[in-house]
Amino acid sequence: MYIKRQAEAILAKIVNNQKVLIVLGARQVGKTTLIKHFLDNKKTVFLNLDIEVDKNRFLALASLAPAQAMKTLNQPKYLIIDEAQRLKNTGQIVKGWYDAPISQKIILLGSSSLDLINQSAESLTGRNEKLFLSPFLFKEIIAGQPWYSDNYDKKILINNFSNQINSLLLESLVFGNYPETAVSGDRQQYLLNLVSDYLLKDVLQLGLIKTPDLIKKLLMTLAHQAGAEVSVNELANGLSMSKATVDKYLDLLEQTFVIFRLPAFSTNPRKEISKNHKIYFYDTGVRNAILNEFSLNPLRSDIGQLWENWVVAEFMKHNLLYGQKKNLYFWRSRAKSEVDLIIKEGEKISAYEIKWKKQKINKRAFENQYKVKVQLIDSSDPLFIE
Repeated sequence: MYIKRQAEAILAKIVNNQKVLIVLGARQVGKTTLIKHFLDNKKTVFLNLDIEVDKNRFLALASLAPAQAMKTLNQPKYLIIDEAQRLKNTGQIVKGWYDAPISQKIILLGSSSLDLINQSAESLTGRNEKLFLSPFLFKEIIAGQPWYSDNYDKKILINNFSNQINSLLLESLVFGNYPETAVSGDRQQYLLNLVSDYLLKDVLQLGLIKTPDLIKKLLMTLAHQAGAEVSVNELANGLSMSKATVDKYLDLLEQTFVIFRLPAFSTNPRKEISKNHKIYFYDTGVRNAILNEFSLNPLRSDIGQLWENWVVAEFMKHNLLYGQKKNLYFWRSRAKSEVDLIIKEGEKISAYEIKWKKQKINKRAFENQYKVKVQLIDSSDPLFIE
């Protein structure tokens, strides 16, 4: 079953220019499926550098003149290189082809930004554009349902299909939005396998972590504290690790799209927290798999924490997909007033408080300071991103 991605509209605009397209995202978010579906019936050659035969074929092509290399491939319109970060010189090889020039559109797919951005993209400066693909947005899941119609606006959906949407929302909170969880018969086992076998594969294969157990302990701690302000010093002390090691591991987890950090918003450091960060998971199913906690009970003790992570991740995924045009923050004054999410786009500021159940909120400290109304996002409106 293929569920349409919002990324298809972006692909349609950029797939036919000559720049190298770099598609980034965590393992198993559907990068390969998206590209193969979008280019179905087009003349393509697909090489996966995780496969030894394809890797050797790619290296053999690199030894040829660019025109001869493309002739050897029978002149495809699109050349797709999956797991492009597996070879450190991928970017240099592709740069040579691009500069030759060749007429083929080259698409690089990578399951981490570690080498692909730091090396391939550096080699391709001015010659590439990037597309970030995350697990499904909730709107994509809704749009994939048999009862959905493009003619329905948000009000009709919520009023007419509230039971279906509420059920899907709870499943999304617990099992996350990885494509496989939309079709898998055993979502719990899939997520446990994902966390143990795939999620850290890039980091571990690159040899950047000497003791895998430590990063797993760090992930466990972060899963318990998702959405809370995290002190690197406290993490280091609690895990008996150096602060430098914790910082490095957090960077690696962020670059492989497991977690992301939300900085503090401040225009007055004397009265507002300015240096702290909150940490969230891109996918709440991954967070729950780390804790092995898959209860679908809406009264589970961490439902508020789970909902906050899910909402902030929806905004973050949407922002990544559409080119990171917005900056996301949290806000806290030194007098302990807080706002869960601040979104800044240019000079425009939007502010949100995130609560599982509808309730009155009092955020006068922020509203008086910034003249911006704080809006409530609760579970009655899971389609809050317009």
